[in-house]
Amino acid sequence: MAPDRRDQAVRAAVEHALLSDSQPVVALLDTAGVRASAAALRAAFAAVTDAPVLHAFAVKASPLVPVLRLLYEEGLGAEVASPGELALARAAGVPPRMTVLDSPAKTVAELREALDLGIAVNADNPQELARLDTLVAARATTPPPVGLRVNAQVGGGTIDALSTATDTSKFGVALRDPGARAWIVRAFLDRPWLTRLHTHSGSQGVPLARMADGVRAVYELAEEINEAAGRRQVDTIDLGGGLPVNFVSDEETPTYEEYARLLAAEVPGLFDGRYGLVTEFGRSLLAKHGTVLARVEYTKTSGSRPIAVTHAGVQVATRTVYAPASWPLRIAAYDAKGLPKEGPAVDQDVAGPACFAGDLLAVARPLPRLEPGDVVAALDTGAYYFAHHYAYNSLPRPAVYGYTVRPDGTVRFAAVRPPQPVAEIVAESGGELRDALVAE
Repeated sequence: MAPDRRDQAVRAAVEHALLSDSQPVVALLDTAGVRASAAALRAAFAAVTDAPVLHAFAVKASPLVPVLRLLYEEGLGAEVASPGELALARAAGVPPRMTVLDSPAKTVAELREALDLGIAVNADNPQELARLDTLVAARATTPPPVGLRVNAQVGGGTIDALSTATDTSKFGVALRDPGARAWIVRAFLDRPWLTRLHTHSGSQGVPLARMADGVRAVYELAEEINEAAGRRQVDTIDLGGGLPVNFVSDEETPTYEEYARLLAAEVPGLFDGRYGLVTEFGRSLLAKHGTVLARVEYTKTSGSRPIAVTHAGVQVATRTVYAPASWPLRIAAYDAKGLPKEGPAVDQDVAGPACFAGDLLAVARPLPRLEPGDVVAALDTGAYYFAHHYAYNSLPRPAVYGYTVRPDGTVRFAAVRPPQPVAEIVAESGGELRDALVAE
């Protein structure tokens, strides 16, 4: 998110009372920034190949229908990993031909639905492939594209929980395990309808070179399969996503252009037109363009450290609160009018509203001394933050607004998700079933 647009949006959010006593936390999404990221992704791969490329946005990064619709209007499809994500993509108008189903635990019903809708499916394991054998054999028509996910086992990154290409990853068929490579080749030769390979080596904390290693391994596997088949059976390679995001400044790095150029240099055959490509980026498309705003309700001092108690914590920044070393967030300070806060920096904690000690957005962070009524902004939260509400203490989901800054400097807001009313929290918690456990 451009800092100047962000400052304009914060000021306008305060002036329009989007942030108020009744709604003390709100999320903003810079739609111009999202469009720019989508354009950069398309341009990066168009610069290295003339082959068809489907850029399928990883819905898990932001399961919000208006966001999916915006990205579809920018030429992106959807990568879904559950019935819920598929329903969201369909609600956004993403067509089946631009949708890819990935998940390590698909039921028979999910597989059948995907095939019936014409959605591409990536099988995760031999047992799932056996299920597909039965479903494909029962069809009177050719199935939509079906692929096999392969774990290239090239290693992980700095965040173990997100590393998908380790020796023991739960995803895909482990390529380097004894006998696995021969089994994969045979699986393709026995199934003419199996035409794709899928891998996903990237994630936050994984270097680009390691991501490229995973892609190279699967490209070489595709070449081996096609040579054994005597034809181009594997016609599409799904590269996955996982481009890391810079969370320490406003600079957007690494870029899609850097990654595409690295792949073109390391795996040139991937881009010579023989293979269609699929990407599944998520965080890198949205993270820099989202901001969570929260009012400072109280300030205090404990053990000589100043603490600002705000309304944004674990419910909107779950990863940061529970794993702060892996997911630190930048915090910006604004005054009660939404203007950048000025004054000497003071080390202070920025705390959330949840009733446990670790509900902290930042610890000993140097910021201008915060006061009640000020506004704190948690930056780079456009993916995997406010869209993934965590209902600790039955805290409500905040409103989400997209915004655009007009040439005259005014800001237009569009509701993406309304604030959650307390009545809905009661309903979701069995309010209408109050006597279910005491009735005879």
